[in-house]
Parts: sequence; C-alpha cells; structure tokens
Amino acid sequence: MDADLIVLDTLARTFGADAGASVLQAVVRAAEQGDMAAARIVLDRAWPVRRGRPVRLELPAMRTGADLAAALGDLGPAEEGAAVAAVLEAQRRAIETQELERRIAILEAAKESGA
Repeated sequence: MDADLIVLDTLARTFGADAGASVLQAVVRAAEQGDMAAARIVLDRAWPVRRGRPVRLELPAMRTGADLAAALGDLGPAEEGAAVAAVLEAQRRAIETQELERRIAILEAAKESGA
C-alpha cells in the first residue's frame, strides 16, 4: 500500500468517520490545487483498478457432465477464463453430486428390496 494511503487509512481509523469526511475534503481540495499525490489518492478511490471484466456467456442447459464438457470453449483474458472455469467447475461438482446421490439411492433401494 502506498505511504499516502496508509496515512489516510490511519487517520480515518484514529479519528473516526467524522474526521474522515474532513480529511477527504482536504485531500480533494489539494488534488484540485494540483497536488498529484492527493489526486492519485482521490482517483484510486473513485476509479479503482479493474481486476477483470464481466463476461456474458450463453450456455446450454447443463444436466450431465457431458453437457458441461460440451459447453467449454475458448475464452479471452486469463482472469475471465479462470473465473468462468471456476463457475463451471462448481456446477460440474454439483451435477456430479446429484448423479452420485441418484445412483446411491437406486443401489440402496435395490439392496432393501433384496435384488
């Protein structure tokens, strides 16, 4: 963390929310008067660095592992691809769990009926 941000954070924690507002106003005034360190503090808070971008995908209904495998395809930037892959993996695990529960129920029913 930048030293200026550490100082600002420390001030806000020390003096509470009321002082935080006056500190913020002072930093904004300094930025408006050309203080580049103050401008950076304001801009970093107003427009934080994006860690990725939303990706909208039209995926078919996924009910089996084969459906999920068919839905996988090429994606752009690595972060977005990793995020989508994590969502798909969670869905795959949920599908797998449902399939295993169904199979166990069938086996237990067969065992109880003596088959």
